[in-house]
Amino acid sequence: MTALRPERESGASYGGAGGEPFTGAPASAAGGADRQGTSYGQQPYEGPGALGDWYTQQAPAGAAYEQPYVPPGDDETVALRVPGPTPVRETGPAAPSAASAAPAVPGGRAARRKAARRRHGRRGGAARREESPRRPQAPLSRVEARRQARARRPGPGVVASRVIGELFITTGVLMLLFVTYQLWWTNVRAHAQADKAASSLQDDWESGRRNPGAFEPGQGFALLHIPKLDVVVPIAEGTSNEKVLDRGMVGHYADGALKTAMPDAETGNFGLAGHRNTHGEPFRYINRLQPGDAIVVETQNKYFVYKMASMLPVTSPSNISVLDPVPKGSGFTAPGRYITLTTCTPEFTSKYRLIVWGKMVEERPRSKGKPDALVS
Repeated sequence: MTALRPERESGASYGGAGGEPFTGAPASAAGGADRQGTSYGQQPYEGPGALGDWYTQQAPAGAAYEQPYVPPGDDETVALRVPGPTPVRETGPAAPSAASAAPAVPGGRAARRKAARRRHGRRGGAARREESPRRPQAPLSRVEARRQARARRPGPGVVASRVIGELFITTGVLMLLFVTYQLWWTNVRAHAQADKAASSLQDDWESGRRNPGAFEPGQGFALLHIPKLDVVVPIAEGTSNEKVLDRGMVGHYADGALKTAMPDAETGNFGLAGHRNTHGEPFRYINRLQPGDAIVVETQNKYFVYKMASMLPVTSPSNISVLDPVPKGSGFTAPGRYITLTTCTPEFTSKYRLIVWGKMVEERPRSKGKPDALVS
């Protein structure tokens, strides 16, 4: 559709060579001739710009034509404006088409959408959504607020599972602490107590305040040396856990039916008990002893040297015959001066007992110095 154009004050839209105004489109727009008889070919009328182009291309040489009048635009308002002069269109096969003006995107609609997203970014939509203000939510009623609070509250099953889980976690932590106490802290404390008892005993020997004789339960009276196992531990009277064994010492069987001889006796069996695990664990590795390994008992006046003779790997805790003057199962057949070491087995249990026997081979006064078993 052709846009409306205001006429100039002279009343003519275009001027010809003779100065006569044209009152309308040339005859070629309707397929005829102009007033002066000049014939022009049929051309389609395409608006003001095309009309000016037609005059420029078809008028005789030297003829001057004016361009259509375009009023200035209104830059201070947003009202409708008269469009500016239309650029001259090229005619012929070399004119670019609208489709060739923009780069073609291969593929269908989906490919074009992907190309647009790559050009403009994918966050544009999210940014536009963030810019739009949110509608304020209406306040909840009291009933609805209570209903939502009840929905958020955990059910009985969830509460029960949480309580059970916390109980399991607490129990596991307590068990871990107990195991740490038994396997580590009891050894630390027992070693400290045993070292203190050994130092006190040696100080008494040097000062002459203690003489061999009867000893009270829990009282230390000798030192046990097992050179192969690097063991030096005090020997106390009795086998009480609280007074003797749990303090890292070994105890002498001296009560009732379990009473055994002392090292200085002419004949008899010197029986000792000690922990294999925890509380200093002095007898933990006595299962490694081999026949001929030295076991030395040090008293205030003498050293008593025994040689390991035999071992009973497993026996019942009620088998007290291993403490007899001539212990059964030891291989000894006649009275003599023997030593018996007893402890629990397997490790970390007290289901059975492990027995080690030895036979005295040397009695050496302290005035002659240490025996070869403690020197080498």
